[in-house]
Amino acid sequence: MISPTRSTAESTEPESDPPVPFFTQAETFDNCWPDIKQHLNEMFDRGKYSHGRQVAELEKALSEYTGARHVVAVNSGTDALVLLLRACGVGPGDEVVVPAFSFVASASSVALARATPAFADIDPETYAMDPASAEAAVTPRTRAVMPVHLFWQLADMGALGALAERHGLKVVEDSAEAIGMRRDGRHAGLLGDGGVLSFFPTKTLGALGDAGAVLTDDPEIAEQVAILRHHGRMGRTVDHIAGISNLSGASGTNSKMDDIQASVLLGKLPRLDDAIARRAELAAAYTELLTGVPGILRLPTVAVREVPADPVFYVYVIEAERRDALVEHLTREGIGTETYYPTPLHLQPCFAELGYRRGDFPHAEAACERTVALPFHPDLGLDDIQRVCEAVRRFYTGAAS
Repeated sequence: MISPTRSTAESTEPESDPPVPFFTQAETFDNCWPDIKQHLNEMFDRGKYSHGRQVAELEKALSEYTGARHVVAVNSGTDALVLLLRACGVGPGDEVVVPAFSFVASASSVALARATPAFADIDPETYAMDPASAEAAVTPRTRAVMPVHLFWQLADMGALGALAERHGLKVVEDSAEAIGMRRDGRHAGLLGDGGVLSFFPTKTLGALGDAGAVLTDDPEIAEQVAILRHHGRMGRTVDHIAGISNLSGASGTNSKMDDIQASVLLGKLPRLDDAIARRAELAAAYTELLTGVPGILRLPTVAVREVPADPVFYVYVIEAERRDALVEHLTREGIGTETYYPTPLHLQPCFAELGYRRGDFPHAEAACERTVALPFHPDLGLDDIQRVCEAVRRFYTGAAS
């Protein structure tokens, strides 16, 4: 019988306030453990640990949760983006419009698909791609636009969808952070040609390692992703991409999901809506306590648009004066933080050859200088939030040591 273990050794250090980690899922994992253990034991009994029945069950469960006609499980959110781009026909000579403010995988996935990222600025309130800047980035080589749903809300999919329709572009959603987010009832990743989910441990639905999935309502895209994730196999022995001419004969890769991660996700998925509700409660507590604190430049707000959309707080991000000094202060107080993102994508060394310069995307650059994420996860207590907010207030009122 398998069970989680923890050290019971007592510390001889003097008592002090316990740290407030940026992320932990210890309590969540304990609560989910009986269900996770059941799925793991079923996997061990079958003796198949990769691309097996637990993975198929997870794909079905995610299809039911999101409403996607097709879910294809893969081994990371990054691979999900790469394979989705390739399945949408993106390849050498193509450009994909990507926001300059995002995790590097949003742009590196384009390069891994052998295409070129073309950057656009962001809306300073939502941190998502600005439709006007995206349209300015479109050229005759543009094949797709990649909105990224960051932090707690969807990009402006109405405007970006209209842009794509005007120019005949594919819409590939980087919805890695967006499980549970919906626009007029439609789940993130299903508002264009397809989207992705990441199950990295810190995500709203997190595994114990890397895992991801592609969501789409298009059966051809789903079939191509499923073939590409398994060395290009159609069946058990045919190792080539049969009938996928738009991939120029490119081979597949090994991007199958492990059944261990699928088992963890199956055990946690039934509690996802409760976790989302808890995150909303924690975000509201942060906003109440931080409103009016000097030095806080922006707190999270939900964009009001013509079509209703459901926010889901993946992280709680603020904009702050003297951001780096604030981070150092919180670190001394035992409070974890995360900087999203220190350098905008267009100024990353790996994209230097594209010729972008500082000042090209001012909103993205400003966000990189000001944003910081505070501790945020369902295991967090309201007393922890009180402590974090008091530490922030002390920093800005001159009471910090």
